[in-house]
Amino acid sequence: MDTQATRKRICLICEGSYPYVAGGVSTWIQMLIEQFPDHDFIIWSIATNRKEMSQYKYTLPPNLLDIRTVYLEDHPFKPGPGKLRLTRDEQQALKALILDETDDVAWQSILDLIQHHRQRLVDVLMGEAFFSLAVEQYQNDYSRTVFNDYLWNLRSMYFPLLKVLADDIPVADLYHAASTGYAGLIGSIAAHVTGKPLLITEHGIYTREREEEIIKAEWVIGDFKKLWIHFFYKLARIAYLKADRVIALFEHNRNLQIELGCPPDKTQVIPNGVDFSLFSALPEPARNRDMIRVGAVVRIVPIKDIKTMLLAFDHAQKQVPQLELVICGPVDEDPDYARECQQLLAELGTEQVSFAGRIQVRDHIAGFDLMLLTSISEGQPLAVMEGMAAGVAQIATHVGACQELLQGAGDDDLGEAGLVVPVMDVERIAQAIIDLAHHPARRRQMGQAGQKRIQRFYQKPDFLRQYEDLYMNWLAEAVPSQGD
Repeated sequence: MDTQATRKRICLICEGSYPYVAGGVSTWIQMLIEQFPDHDFIIWSIATNRKEMSQYKYTLPPNLLDIRTVYLEDHPFKPGPGKLRLTRDEQQALKALILDETDDVAWQSILDLIQHHRQRLVDVLMGEAFFSLAVEQYQNDYSRTVFNDYLWNLRSMYFPLLKVLADDIPVADLYHAASTGYAGLIGSIAAHVTGKPLLITEHGIYTREREEEIIKAEWVIGDFKKLWIHFFYKLARIAYLKADRVIALFEHNRNLQIELGCPPDKTQVIPNGVDFSLFSALPEPARNRDMIRVGAVVRIVPIKDIKTMLLAFDHAQKQVPQLELVICGPVDEDPDYARECQQLLAELGTEQVSFAGRIQVRDHIAGFDLMLLTSISEGQPLAVMEGMAAGVAQIATHVGACQELLQGAGDDDLGEAGLVVPVMDVERIAQAIIDLAHHPARRRQMGQAGQKRIQRFYQKPDFLRQYEDLYMNWLAEAVPSQGD
C-alpha cells in the first residue's frame, strides 16, 4: 500500500552521469526510479563543473524528490586570507586520511576536520600540516621525483576528495552508489554517519577504468601515475568494506571485486535487463536495401574509441563499397573529441558515414544489418543488449561482459550472437565487418541467437525483481526517514 508511512527514501549516488550525461548508467538509474513509484528517491550527483553538467538529459520522474549536485570545480584552487592552523587532533585526522594504509579509517575525526573548515578546504591543503605529510610520504616513496610536482599532484588528488566529503549528507533510509570512487566513498561516509545500509552496483570496475585512463593520460607523468592509481584503489577498498552489498553485472567482474578486496560474502551478480517485447518485434524503418547498414549506438567520447571505429570502417568500405555507418549518440559530452572525430572522417574521405546525434534507439535499431561497438572499457552495454533483442548481429570489442553477451556463458548453448574483436585493433575490427557484410545468412543466425539469449537471461522484469528483493530486504527494518 502506497502511504507516507510505508514509503522509504533511497539516495542514489552517481559520478559523472545522471541526470547530466546520457548513457547506460544514467538510463539504468532512470529505470530504477521509474520502476519503484512506491519509494521516494534522491540523487546525490558528483559532477565536474556547471558549464559542462548543468542541463538535465532526462525527464525527472515524480518520485524523484531532489537532486543534490557536488561540483568539483566550483571553487578555484586559491588560498583564503590568513594562515590556517590545525589542532593536534585535526592534524592526526589529516594524517590518517593521507597516510593510513589500513581500511578502518577514522571517519568521524576526518569529517569533524572537514566540516569545521569546509569554507577553507584549499587552506587545509596549502597549510603546514599537509605540507609536512607530503614531505613524509615523498621521502618514503617518491624521493626520486621533483618534490614540487609531487606536492601539486597530491593537492590535486585530495581537493576533490575533501570537496565531496564536505557536502551535507542527504537524509535517506538506504544509500545506493552506482560505482566506487568518489560515489562509493561518500556512500560509505553516509552509511557510517547515519547507520543506514549501503549498496554498491558497479557497472564496470571503477578502479580498473581509472587505471587505464591514468596510464594513458598525458597530464600525469612518470611515478605519479602509480600515486593516482593507488589513490583510487584505496577508495575502492574503503567502499567495498563499508558496503552491505556489492553488486556486479556479471561473474567476471564479481571475481575482480573480490580480487580488489571485497569480502566474497558481500558480493552478488544482477545482470542488466532490457524490455524484450519492446525491441523484439520492431518494424524496419524505410531505407535503401542495396546498402548494408552498420549502426553504432554510442556516446561520442574517448572511452568509446570512435576514432578506431572510423578507421576500421574506412578500411572495410574499401572492400565492401555498399557499407554505410550510422553513429547514433550525443556529441555534446566531449565537443573537442567530437570535432576530432569529424576531422578524422574528413581526412579519410570516407563516404556513407553519418552522425545522427541523440536518437530514440527503438526507432532506428531494426534498420541496422549489424551493430558495432569499439569501446576500450564497458560494463554490460545496454545498446548491445537492445540490439540483440531486436535481432541484430553484433561486433564488439573484448571488454566488460561483451564476450559473455555475444558468445554465452555457463550452460548457454544458444550460439554466437556476434563477433568479439580485440580493443583498438583496426584490422581485426575491419575484417569482422567485412566477414558479416559478405554473409547475410550468418548475420540472421546471429540475430536469432541474440534474441533467444536476451529472452532467456536478460529481461527487464527479472532485473527489476532482483532489485526489488534487494531493496525490500535492506529496508525491511528501517525506520522511515524524517526528511519531509
